Amino acid sequence: MDLATLAALNAERAARRATILVTDVATGAQRLVNAVDIPADPLAEALDKQLRMAKSGMVEAEGKPLFLTVQAPHPRVIVTGAVHISQAMAPMAKLLDLDLVIIDPRSAFATPERFPDVTLLAEWPDEALAGLGLDAYTAFVALTHDPKIDDPGLEAALRSDCFYIGALGSRKTHGRRIERLAAAGFDAAATARIHAPIGLDIGAVSPAEIALAILGEIVATLRGPRRKPV
Repeated sequence: MDLATLAALNAERAARRATILVTDVATGAQRLVNAVDIPADPLAEALDKQLRMAKSGMVEAEGKPLFLTVQAPHPRVIVTGAVHISQAMAPMAKLLDLDLVIIDPRSAFATPERFPDVTLLAEWPDEALAGLGLDAYTAFVALTHDPKIDDPGLEAALRSDCFYIGALGSRKTHGRRIERLAAAGFDAAATARIHAPIGLDIGAVSPAEIALAILGEIVATLRGPRRKPV
């Protein structure tokens, strides 16, 4: 790998942006394809498939064997709400190899005892998210039912390229949420990105079942066709 390609690869990694190194096995020739450029690439279908799986692999194009080295940021789930659902999500997210971050300014809820081995930020979302950053490999989930906590997080997520945004609540609750977001300047196209009611429709009732439905929807979105960055 030449130094220019290596430098470009490292820059994408540092910025938490996906990229794929295409190597011609026969000649050793290499080129880097950034995620945003995949739709226009001659290998778009193969590149998209490998990126969605987050796996490197061999493909054949135009009679040539090519090795696709996938560099994809580690996906993470950022949740506002140190609640029973997020407690159930923690061990499930670990099994799915998803980095979980819980944000809740209510110190009575956001305790290490309730969330062992989880990144826990007892801060207001606008403060916490400013330090975390939101990108195309981040899922954002709002679970508190408290607009003072959930809305600032949702606004930050809608201004970002989060691959998934979800919010807990009934259709009536979500309707009021949409009204507040509209008043804050978000149009219908923006708020349509919010998954609400949140999670796959599996008839979930308990916190654990709701957590399962949410994580299932997150994984389905992560592995499905990627939308264009905002």
